[in-house]
Amino acid sequence: VQLVESGGGSVQAGGSLRLSCAVSGDAFISSCVAWFRQRPGQEREGVAAIWRRGGSTYYSDDVKGRFTISQDKAKGIVFLQMNSLEVDDTALYYCAAEGDGLIPLPGPDGLSRAEFRYWGQGTQVTVS
Repeated sequence: VQLVESGGGSVQAGGSLRLSCAVSGDAFISSCVAWFRQRPGQEREGVAAIWRRGGSTYYSDDVKGRFTISQDKAKGIVFLQMNSLEVDDTALYYCAAEGDGLIPLPGPDGLSRAEFRYWGQGTQVTVS
């Protein structure tokens, strides 16, 4: 499985960006795709996920109502539409994948980084 992120950049607070994650390789073991972010000096945290076969989605409380995860199944791309961006959204954003049978819907602790085997290289989002 290979994951390639794109779409990061610099934007003013209140603006929007759309990140893309091109997913290639075994569709079964990449059937759950998530977006994580790592803010300066902080741990990597999951912000959104999509279970690609069933279409279920998950959002962390920080981004719920502002970010939307979606997919283009034919092209094998997962998107993260980010609206109403805040300075606190500044981070390196990573795309991650795993077989959906191994990723349960998150509980109060959210997505677990340790559950995902496949990672992209990251794309920087800077909000000022």
